[in-house]
Amino acid sequence: MLSIFLLQFDWKELLLGTEEWSFLLEIALRTIIMFITIIIGLRVLGKRGVKQLSLFELVVIIGLGSAAGDPMFYKEVGIVSSIVVFVLIILMYTLVTYLIGKSKKFETLLEGKSICLIENGEFSIENFKKENLGSDEFFAELRLKGISQLGQIDQAIEEVSGEISVFYFEDDQVKYGLSIMPDSLKNAVKYITEEGYYSCTFCGHTEEKNTGSAGNCPKCKKDKWVPASNRKRIT
Repeated sequence: MLSIFLLQFDWKELLLGTEEWSFLLEIALRTIIMFITIIIGLRVLGKRGVKQLSLFELVVIIGLGSAAGDPMFYKEVGIVSSIVVFVLIILMYTLVTYLIGKSKKFETLLEGKSICLIENGEFSIENFKKENLGSDEFFAELRLKGISQLGQIDQAIEEVSGEISVFYFEDDQVKYGLSIMPDSLKNAVKYITEEGYYSCTFCGHTEEKNTGSAGNCPKCKKDKWVPASNRKRIT
C-alpha cells in the first residue's frame, strides 16, 4: 500500500512546485548575483551599517534582505527591480545618515537617546518605566558584567543600541544596595525582625532599619524590603 502511494506521489511538485528542473540553474545564477549585490551594498553602507543595529539600521537591513531574497527563487521577481530597490534603500540610508550628522534633534527623533537607569546605586524610576525592560532581564545583564548588588554601581546607562554601559564605584566607595542575585527578592518583608540595612524591592532605595514595621519607601512609597548586600565586585 505504501509503495503504491509513493509511486503515485508527485515528487516533482513536492521538490520544485510549479517550476521546471531547468529553473534550478537560474536560481543559482540569481543567488550569486544577489549575493554580490548584498556585499556591494554593505560595503557602501560602511561599518556603521553592520555594527550593533539601531532601529533605523534594522529597517534598512530588513529591506535589503527582502529585496535580495525574493528574486533568488521567485521567477516572477526580476533582478533589475530588486537592484533598483537596493539603490533606493542605500540612497535613503545615505541621506538619513547625513541628516543625523547635521541635526541632533533629527538623530534623537530617529534613534532615541541614551537613558540613565541606575544612579548612585538606586533605580531612576521614571526612566526605567519608559523602557520596555523587565527587571529580571536587566538584572541578568548586570550579572553578566560581574555585578551582584546595586550598591556597586555609580551609573548604569542604556545606550541607543540597547546595550548597558556601567560605571562602578571604587571598592572603598561600594555601599549597601539591592542584591540582584537569583531569588534575592523572594523573601521580601514588611516587618523587620533583625536590624540592619534593607533595600526596597521596587526602586533599590537602601537604608538602615531597626526592628519593627519596615514602613514605606520614601522614594517610591512601596512597602516591601529585603536585606541589603555590601558585597564588592570580584574582577
